[in-house]
Amino acid sequence: MSTDLQKYSTENQLEAIRRYAEKHGFEICRIYEDAGRSGLTVGGRDGLQQLMKDAQSSVRDFAAILVYDVSRWGRFQDADEAAYYEHICSRSGIRVHYCEEQFDNDGSIGSILLKSVKRVMAGEYSRELSVKVFAGQCRLVELGYRQGGSPGYGLRRELIDENRLSKGELLRGHRKSLQTDRVILTLGPPDEIERIRQIYALFVDEGFSEQQIATRLNSAGTLTDLNRPWTRSSVHQILTNEKYIGNNVYNRISYKLKQKRVVNSRDTWVRADGVYPSVVSRALFERARTIIDARSRHYSDEQLLSMLRTTLNEEGYLSGVIIDERADMPSSSSYRNRFGSLIRAYQLIGYTSERDYRYIEINRRIRSAHPQILRDVISGFEHAGGIVNHNAVSQLLTVNGAFTVALILARALTTNRGLLRWRIRLDTGLVPDITIAVRLRATSCDPLDYYVFPSIDMTMPQLRLEANNSLCLDAYRFEKLDFLYSLAQQCSLGEAA
Repeated sequence: MSTDLQKYSTENQLEAIRRYAEKHGFEICRIYEDAGRSGLTVGGRDGLQQLMKDAQSSVRDFAAILVYDVSRWGRFQDADEAAYYEHICSRSGIRVHYCEEQFDNDGSIGSILLKSVKRVMAGEYSRELSVKVFAGQCRLVELGYRQGGSPGYGLRRELIDENRLSKGELLRGHRKSLQTDRVILTLGPPDEIERIRQIYALFVDEGFSEQQIATRLNSAGTLTDLNRPWTRSSVHQILTNEKYIGNNVYNRISYKLKQKRVVNSRDTWVRADGVYPSVVSRALFERARTIIDARSRHYSDEQLLSMLRTTLNEEGYLSGVIIDERADMPSSSSYRNRFGSLIRAYQLIGYTSERDYRYIEINRRIRSAHPQILRDVISGFEHAGGIVNHNAVSQLLTVNGAFTVALILARALTTNRGLLRWRIRLDTGLVPDITIAVRLRATSCDPLDYYVFPSIDMTMPQLRLEANNSLCLDAYRFEKLDFLYSLAQQCSLGEAA
């Protein structure tokens, strides 16, 4: 289970399993449990990992595994992952019994189909919940409420009720107990506030560097909010974080569904300005940021890359933290601003990180390609004589005031076996009349072909396409969109008659 207070609590599951065991003559010899763990990944789920080891052991002391329902393997985004763990058990001669499912796991076609559907539904539940939770978090941020994370040096978390009345300070490790309660940031102890203002004064007025300020703070025996010595990076964070001027900023980094960690561009940040008490004035904050930005402007691209090569040779690898800790080079944000991203800067010096960040560049190219493809579609309708209204918020196209069109770009993914796949997520919230799914080529962001799906035929929120698909899918495939544009042609009433 990932949270308590739900039907999937471990106590409720165990009770149902015991009833099933008693009814079918099983004796429970061992219990594997992952309490308070997310089912999105196998990481951190010691109970499941130990079960898989024991199932494959030659000295195991059990012959069957009782599971509450299909979703308890996990709400994996790849439905085959849950099937993989069950396959390990069956390959070892162990039958899996689902105690609360309405079918027998007997290998029949019906049970296989139901399990496949249940696995997909388990993953889809997490996806839908993720969208709803993110929308709710964004709304709370815009209202000025804090969403996760430590408050930082000089600030504290304050708990308030639904009437915005204070209920006291939340200490480190403490959480709110009522859903209607909210968390905001408030000023910390006066000595910390004074120290932050001293940091800005030293940096802006006296020309101290972040490293010099950190050395001075450490000499005075002060520690950060994490009870650690000051570093260049911790000082730099205070000089650049907008929470010190009362701004609430969210979605700078996302890690949705525990799949990929993405550093988001500024235009996707969610913010509310001036909702917290400010530690320093906005003018002073802007002066500090101007100094930081100006430090890299007098460097040429080659000089910045040369410093990056030197750091790589001395450190052995690169990261944003390592760059920020170097006093002899600009911060990592300077490299992002100059080259578009740290990954792009790494590529220019021939460095490849151990982590695969190619998806960031691919997603950036797709975002850049989307406006042009959208303009091409609009131009196609208008050339056919249609009138197109484009909603800049929802990105829906309304053609002749008669039907709506959504455009989706699907990038090519390569499987471990070298096969191409395209994942298409249909917008079930806006419910467009027609969805144009553009499959992009594997080597570029150019369209490969088009799938035109009418909403009446599409009930699944997600489709997975291969290079060659069955007729039930390829019936919607087109090389060009001329036939769709023809729907926008208008004629007089007499011609229609």
